Amino acid sequence: MQAMIDLRSDTVTRPTATMRAAMAAAEVGDDVYREDPTVRRLEERVAELTGKEAALFVPSGTMGNQIALLCHTQRGDEVIAGEGAHCAYYESGAAPAWSGVQFAFAGRGGLFTAEDVEHAIKPPQYYLPRTRVVAIENTHNRAGGRVFPQRDVLAIASVARAHGLALHLDGARIWNAAVASGRTVAELAAPFDTASVCFSKGLGAPVGSALAGSADVVRAALRFRKMLGGGMRQAGVLAAAALHALTHHQVRLAEDHEAARTIARAMREAAHRGSTPPAADTRAAKDTPAATDAPHATVGEPETNIVYVETPGIPAERLVEAARQRGVLVGAADRSAVRIVTHLDLAPAQVAPAARALAEALAEVLALPRERGGAGARA
Repeated sequence: MQAMIDLRSDTVTRPTATMRAAMAAAEVGDDVYREDPTVRRLEERVAELTGKEAALFVPSGTMGNQIALLCHTQRGDEVIAGEGAHCAYYESGAAPAWSGVQFAFAGRGGLFTAEDVEHAIKPPQYYLPRTRVVAIENTHNRAGGRVFPQRDVLAIASVARAHGLALHLDGARIWNAAVASGRTVAELAAPFDTASVCFSKGLGAPVGSALAGSADVVRAALRFRKMLGGGMRQAGVLAAAALHALTHHQVRLAEDHEAARTIARAMREAAHRGSTPPAADTRAAKDTPAATDAPHATVGEPETNIVYVETPGIPAERLVEAARQRGVLVGAADRSAVRIVTHLDLAPAQVAPAARALAEALAEVLALPRERGGAGARA
């Protein structure tokens, strides 16, 4: 039986043989006592890469984001973020549960501007929540792996500073953003007070993230990490995997981006052949309702390693199942949207077959009768 090609997420990767060897050879100590030398080396490396004073190894990106919010806010405060931000959408309601904060969403589709931030900041009235943080996700998952434009980041940072707000970077896929934009991670992270970075997505490590910031913030973060159950003992075996990934797996992310573009091209061609686009204007739509209701699909143009396919009126699970029957696993991102993510475990020889299978799957679902319904979203 042929193995499935798993494109549900870049978190499905398995450690390479050389990564496993690095883990087995790792020098370890008790990191709760801050005595694990491999963890300390990783934290120093992340601080260097992000251009921050210090960094703290944490088990997950969710914990990194939530610790940052704990460091920057008090209960009753408000955080400005983009639509579908991971820290608000995919972290099980952790921010209101742990920090007691709420979110104000700016812009559309995950990205926003300095003007959007100005409009979202609450006036200093005692009966309103206090705006305290602007959180930016780069790349933005639910925006289809979009790279947050650096010019907008700098303009937002200027507004935030003028209002005394902290800036947090959810950089789970910042490594992809750096490769796609041609900028260094330090350049992308420079405007932010804190930055959470992940090792278990595009970099292919099995576990772990880090939170970087000033020495004072990281000292506070250490206490919050322990409070949230994130203190690990001989964690050097995990840190060794992250160090290996940082050394060997950053540059190759460009291969994942090209694979995503290949898949998107094939699916876009299938969508063009198999769908009837909506009518061009309202008068035509009124006169030809069958045309406006015809099955169609929109395939996003990937900037990094994520392809979003929207199928209005067609349940996402139809495309998920059609792809599965052809040997490719993908995930429902919304009721009528599917997410496809390329990664380290997608071999170059698998790209063309995966693209062909997904194009065939999309053509199949577009040929079926349109109906209402769908599936829940997943990160």
